[in-house]
Amino acid sequence: MAVIAFPALPNPELVLFDLDGTLVDSIPDLTSAVDAMLMTLGLEPAGQAQVSHWVGNGAPKLVERALQAMSAEPLTEACLTQANQLFNEHYQYHNGEQACVYQGVLAFLQHLHQQKISMGIVTNKPSQFTEQLLERLNLAHFFNLVLSGDSLPEKKPSPEPLLHAMDFFAKGPQDTLMVGDSINDVKAARSANVSVVAVSYGYNHGEQIDTANPDKVVDSLAELLC
Repeated sequence: MAVIAFPALPNPELVLFDLDGTLVDSIPDLTSAVDAMLMTLGLEPAGQAQVSHWVGNGAPKLVERALQAMSAEPLTEACLTQANQLFNEHYQYHNGEQACVYQGVLAFLQHLHQQKISMGIVTNKPSQFTEQLLERLNLAHFFNLVLSGDSLPEKKPSPEPLLHAMDFFAKGPQDTLMVGDSINDVKAARSANVSVVAVSYGYNHGEQIDTANPDKVVDSLAELLC
């Protein structure tokens, strides 16, 4: 019996996952941290709808986008440094507070674990927050490798994290599947010659993920179970 209901790669030996917007809905916690940062700087809070469009390229880019949208003042290095420090302090506190695992994720991870399929995380989230979130949501034990946005010199959409993961597990592109929610995941997978499944419920900067042309789009990872 095929492990995954995905004709392009029915029996992967390695599955790599994005984190935010793919496995975990972290927008409530990110919003709490962004809004606290903005209000400390004397700016209006942004709210979840806007923050969800800014996620996907790592925390510094999230902070930069928030300031660009909410402040009329030109951005300076000093302002960005202060804002990033404030965001990190607030997110360290809020990370995992309201975040939740998407429906269908646990069943899929448990299925892969039972089939002895190797699993790894490839996220642009800073490592200090990635490990914390995985532990708080009891997901860490599924993954033998966790690559964050600051783990390597380059992050998604560069293929470097995916290539590094394949080297770590000694698997080739033909044996590997990437699962993500954004165009960065699709671009990284394409550059690494890896098949890619995208979830429809993610963040992708407010755009429909099917426009990025992944190999398959699902509304729940449970759809991939046989």
